[in-house]
Amino acid sequence: MASEPVNVNEFQELARQALPKMLRPRVLVDVSRIDMSTTILGYNISAPIMIAPTAMHQLAHPEGEVATARAAAACNTIMILSNMSTCTVEEVASSCNAVRFFQLYVLKRRDISAQIVHRVEKNGYKAIVLTVDTPRLGRREADIKNRMVAPQLRNFEGLLSTEVDTDKGSNLEALIKGIYDTSLSWEDIGWLKSITNLPILIKGVLTHENARKAVEVGVAGIVVSNHGARQLDYTPATISVLEEVVHAVGGRVPVLFDGGVRRGTDVFKALALGAQAVLVGRPVVYGLAANGERGVRRVIEMLKDEFELTMALSGCPSVKDITRSHVTTTEFDKPRSML
Repeated sequence: MASEPVNVNEFQELARQALPKMLRPRVLVDVSRIDMSTTILGYNISAPIMIAPTAMHQLAHPEGEVATARAAAACNTIMILSNMSTCTVEEVASSCNAVRFFQLYVLKRRDISAQIVHRVEKNGYKAIVLTVDTPRLGRREADIKNRMVAPQLRNFEGLLSTEVDTDKGSNLEALIKGIYDTSLSWEDIGWLKSITNLPILIKGVLTHENARKAVEVGVAGIVVSNHGARQLDYTPATISVLEEVVHAVGGRVPVLFDGGVRRGTDVFKALALGAQAVLVGRPVVYGLAANGERGVRRVIEMLKDEFELTMALSGCPSVKDITRSHVTTTEFDKPRSML
């Protein structure tokens, strides 16, 4: 058994072992101009940083998803509106002129899901992001302990009652159990494709087997995601499986990355491992809660600023210059004299 450190300096070796040296910069590259822009499904965005689908923004701020959408438009990026939003698809669509996608959960009432898809299409959303890792809601113990009561989900008004009475903790868990289609399978991608002309991405892929299957059934893109680590305990960190999925896809469809992005260096690492863009979830909600639309804009701007600096210091004038050779996933031993 390793001995405990007896002074502060000994923590340096422990830190060296725990924190792999991920970035491998290039020097003497002209970085006087940095171009962070990229395209997702043919749509131009200012940087490979998108807004992930997160539910119930009015719990964080009265303007909810409308404020988030305006911030995304101001930052010239794509917002993926949650199926479980507290503002309607119509309200968000009319709030500003921007490219946006819609995240979908398939319900037991397929006719209701179809109606929502048609509303999304009618209101100018450019893609469907089907979340596939939630046939049932994971055990969210904080929600159970706090007896969470979800607000009215306005996309379902007049279509489905989302009011649930339960004396067993979170009413969100009871709601999901009552309305989500637990029979959803690969064959149902064909059903979804039959009711919309929009491209379909699937969110929640963590293995090369599922990545290959997704390509086989004709999806337009894949989102590597473990649902914020709130579904199944002991699933891997998404950064650790990103490259596996990218290799399985082999460039046939774009791969997006979701999970734990808190720094511009995180964006850089995800792109170096093969992602086309990252999705940012919790930080957006934090910014919304703190300062509404301005808070969300500031979160995105901070990430963009850090990403731009990382590109410059790594010798990458554009996103196409970020390659696998810019990162390492193994620890290089240092000579003892350097510790």
